[in-house]
Amino acid sequence: MSAVLFETLACAGGATLGVATLNAEKTLNALSHEMIVLLHAQLAAWQADPAVALVVLQAAGDKAFCAGGDLQNLYASMRQHHASARRGDVLGNDYALRFFSDEYRLDYLIHSYAKPVLCWGHGIVMGGGIGLMAGASHRVVTEGSRLAMPEISVGLYPDVGASWFLNRMPGRLGLFLALTGAAIDASDARFVKLADYQLAHAAKAEVIAQLRRQPWSGRAGDNHALLDEVLARAQHAGEAAEPGPLRRHIDAIDAWCAGPRLAPIVARIGGIDSDERWLQKAVASLRHGCPGSAWLAHAMQERARHLSLFEVFQLELGVSLACAAGPDFAEGIRALLIEKDMRPRWQPASLAEIDAEWGERFFVQPWTAQNHPLQASANASV
Repeated sequence: MSAVLFETLACAGGATLGVATLNAEKTLNALSHEMIVLLHAQLAAWQADPAVALVVLQAAGDKAFCAGGDLQNLYASMRQHHASARRGDVLGNDYALRFFSDEYRLDYLIHSYAKPVLCWGHGIVMGGGIGLMAGASHRVVTEGSRLAMPEISVGLYPDVGASWFLNRMPGRLGLFLALTGAAIDASDARFVKLADYQLAHAAKAEVIAQLRRQPWSGRAGDNHALLDEVLARAQHAGEAAEPGPLRRHIDAIDAWCAGPRLAPIVARIGGIDSDERWLQKAVASLRHGCPGSAWLAHAMQERARHLSLFEVFQLELGVSLACAAGPDFAEGIRALLIEKDMRPRWQPASLAEIDAEWGERFFVQPWTAQNHPLQASANASV
């Protein structure tokens, strides 16, 4: 059975609807390299096919759209790289280079796709799953959606373009989410502009049926507007979603995350005293998370503040490969997913041990702008 299922559905007027279904339900549709390659090839083909009016991106099962990247194979590649003669060389892990390069190419393709892309983000949407969803032109969340960038728990940092979209959230909410890995519901996903519509998951079949009845044309702009109309009609009329915890606490979060220095921010978040379970989990994730990841998450948002989306992906590729070459990413996966002892040994073990010299190695790009692996993606989008 293929890791991604593709089909085209006939619509009124002769147009077709391309449907891509992540098909790894047992792993919560974790994004493998095979899935990335399959998706990129098919989306590119549909982009060039004048018969395809729009694309639907969905997933098998009711538990998750995509719970993140497939970390098992990345872990194996890091273990092999760390034991090789090329350890320390950020380009020494061929699998990590292919995985991250191809993932970011796919994410950028979705962001720059001319035709409408409807992403049905039901259930768990984390890490690489948000990378797929964030760039879609029409992003649907449901009563069961839970979105998070939990990389601090595995020794990475929020990537897949997160350095760009977290920076564009209201106030300092993006930094708070990066440091705590806090999960947000459908209401908060719309509030921070990670989603556009909140629909009942049970309405999905009828939405697809409605899409097949529409008079799609060969003009992408008209089709974007028509898809907006369909989703707006499907959205619960007159039902105002309750504000989520992120929105309720926005003033406090802005105060906790105020200022340019990371150490006081971490101290303020760590000192939160609350009976609310959501805040307790956020604080615990930061306390037990990787100090290097917290430093990187903060540094990336600062460095990416004035970069274009494509420049962010270029920057993230080098940083992600540096993470794969270092100790924390593999250690975080080991503790969380491999041995599951939940006792990661972070290096460095505290934020106080990190200085500028330690951090600068993540930003030494191993390519020039002209020979960067993602450059062809930028040229193709022009």
